[in-house]
Amino acid sequence: MKLLNLGCGQKYHKDWINIDFVSNSDNVISHNLLEGIPLDDKSVNVVYHSHVLEHFSKIDGLNFLKECFRVLKPSGIIRIAVPDLESIAKEYLKNLELASMGDVNGKNNYEWIKLELLDQMVRNESGGAMKEYLFQPTIPNENYVYERIGMEGKIIRQAFLNSPTSRKKKLKASSKRNSLIKHLLKKLKNKFFHKSKNKVLTVAQKKALRIGQFRLNGEIHQWMYDRYSLTELLKEVGFSEIIHSNAFESEIDNWGKYQLDVIDGEVRKPDSLFLEAKKS
Repeated sequence: MKLLNLGCGQKYHKDWINIDFVSNSDNVISHNLLEGIPLDDKSVNVVYHSHVLEHFSKIDGLNFLKECFRVLKPSGIIRIAVPDLESIAKEYLKNLELASMGDVNGKNNYEWIKLELLDQMVRNESGGAMKEYLFQPTIPNENYVYERIGMEGKIIRQAFLNSPTSRKKKLKASSKRNSLIKHLLKKLKNKFFHKSKNKVLTVAQKKALRIGQFRLNGEIHQWMYDRYSLTELLKEVGFSEIIHSNAFESEIDNWGKYQLDVIDGEVRKPDSLFLEAKKS
């Protein structure tokens, strides 16, 4: 059985074919997924990707799912995890109401959930306002934040508390596609702002280039999904038998042993929407 993990980052299993924009291991193939999946038609039994789809534009996301469909064998399974827009929106409205009534916990939770909803779409530098929130001397609603973003939030927080050097390394490592995008942007810079002694970028041009480099490096969210919109998208591509799953359950054989959504009993990304579907 061939199992495929796309945009795997540092969460992969050696029994799978693991592909990401930048490889961090001999077990991970480096490939630009915006250019398709480098596998033959009907060649894998399972396709999995977690918190990848939202980093693509709406049209790129559609094309990416078409590629997933192409490489799957008939009756093959796709498993997708993305931030759950519905859950985030409900939490936002609940805490907005509590904060408006003067509830202290509601106010603190409102400040966080507002960031969870918006920050990764609008930020212009790595980590954005969520990083600033996690790097406070004391987080007033720490348990709530960890319930929302899970062990990755704990890792970022612990890195901040332990060592500034360690923190920088972890944040740098979390930025997908960075090397590839920097190379492409360098070529664009050379094309539009020719290097010469007579050409100096203005302050505004430097700022625009810096923001452009960041916003193309893969960290920001370009779209969001809920159970309805993602189901409709999967139907459009041709998938069927679409089910709303959770971190622990899957139609994939021996799912638990791979520890991709759950690590040692703890859900890696509790804010996720999990959907599975089959290729007809």
